[in-house]
Amino acid sequence: MAKVELKQPVVKEISGNLDGAKAALLVQYLGLTVEQDTALRKELREAGVIYKVYKNTLMKRAFDGTEFDALDKHLEGPNAIAISKEDPVAPARILAKYAKQYKVFNMVAGVVEGTYYDDKQLAELANVPSREVLLGRLFGSMQSPIANFARVIKQIAEPDAPAEEAPAAE
Repeated sequence: MAKVELKQPVVKEISGNLDGAKAALLVQYLGLTVEQDTALRKELREAGVIYKVYKNTLMKRAFDGTEFDALDKHLEGPNAIAISKEDPVAPARILAKYAKQYKVFNMVAGVVEGTYYDDKQLAELANVPSREVLLGRLFGSMQSPIANFARVIKQIAEPDAPAEEAPAAE
């Protein structure tokens, strides 16, 4: 069997993972211990992120003609790819945490919702709160004025209640 025939299924696998992906990030993982890598993979899996190590030439072939073409220039050395089809910021958030914790682990670059980000921009993106947190903040800020208005209306509607007397000084 020719080598090309062995590589085609891997390129198709990468392409299939990238199809419909909201984010794809390249990381350099060399230097992590087995325990550290296992913890990283577990956290990424729980967040719905696909994290795999592929040969750079195979990733380059899978990137050709897609929005992930911008990552081609970073395909040197030992790279892994983290792909998310659900939350575009989840891989950056998790990978940035590990990059801070382990100096040998580095985010290289990524494409998030069609936009290319270098390592510094990915670190900034990782600080963006999750969608759920942002929605909670939005609804909280919308609820506060309504609750204050309701309290004012309630005070106006209620008749004057007798004021409590202060305790007498002895």
